[in-house]
Amino acid sequence: MSVRSLLVAGGRWRCFPVPLGSSLFQVIPNSYCRKKCTAPKKIIPNAAFCDENTKDSGNELDKLFSSEQQASILHVLNTASNKELEAFRLLRGRKSVNIIEHREKFGPFQHLESLMNVPLFQYKTAIQVCNSILCPETEGKKRKFQDNRLLRKLIKPEIERERLKAVTSIVSIVFGTRRIAWAHLDRKLAVLDWQQNDCCQLMKGTYLSSAYLQKISSVVSKIPTADFYVLEKIGLSIQNTSRFPLLLHFHIMEAMLYALLNKTFAQDGQHRVLSMNRNGVGKHFELMIGDTRTSGKELVKQLLTESVLKEDPRVVFPKEKIVRYRQMFSSTEQKRAEELYDSLLQAVAFYELAVFDTEP
Repeated sequence: MSVRSLLVAGGRWRCFPVPLGSSLFQVIPNSYCRKKCTAPKKIIPNAAFCDENTKDSGNELDKLFSSEQQASILHVLNTASNKELEAFRLLRGRKSVNIIEHREKFGPFQHLESLMNVPLFQYKTAIQVCNSILCPETEGKKRKFQDNRLLRKLIKPEIERERLKAVTSIVSIVFGTRRIAWAHLDRKLAVLDWQQNDCCQLMKGTYLSSAYLQKISSVVSKIPTADFYVLEKIGLSIQNTSRFPLLLHFHIMEAMLYALLNKTFAQDGQHRVLSMNRNGVGKHFELMIGDTRTSGKELVKQLLTESVLKEDPRVVFPKEKIVRYRQMFSSTEQKRAEELYDSLLQAVAFYELAVFDTEP
């Protein structure tokens, strides 16, 4: 004996015979099951799709690591100070404090799964923390990759970090439409030379290569020898046709300086002339307002003053030259000699960002 039941399938009502005494779900084909299978899958330490909100997954945490790995992780969690825990990027801030408070209140961690009882620790976060404790060099490689990426945006062409770290002195060169200026600084940020030269006649006429060669050669003969020569790279858009003469001038100047200063490139293939992003320098000194960079005159004036008044100034101006540099600054203050100011600031930014890799 059977009864007939009405079911919804594919948007239509259909009838199926149901044998007496049988469960309704025993006769429904699998194709009508709307809920997908939720059988748990094996979770590996680097799984990208862990459930961030699943605290119940804590009992799986110990299974992901060997007994030796568990012992190493627990040793760090139970003995490291707050400062030592913060050495791991994922444990900075409140997470390291929570670990110390938890072990002070409940005693040492006995199992990795007990890490799930610490506030701010979900399953995925706990796995990442355990991995970073086992392989701390991974964090260092990630930071190095990020630093190198930022350095590539700041300086062209790409230079080996070891060469930058070993630099003893640089000459920072900034040129405009009226003048070219340079600042020679050693790695102690001591100013060895700082001056400018007029070149206001170059944009007049028909941009003769011979005129550029004559003028730039004369300037290069005065520039001191250094490990690197750093040129300011101005990002002018070629889409603005009204600025094409200006853009042409800057490209000719840059090409001339690259050729004349890279004297040994043909022999060893080593770049000694670099281009540094102008806006990157402006951001370092907080001179940027939106896309516009403000004058660095006041900042240079402050550096000159600090060199006299402070015991450990940011930039060191030699005592025998400080009077001459202050007079030079005063004489150019009304002439908007931005190239002179920018050459010094660019040199300081190069050391602090590319060589020392530290903020002032």
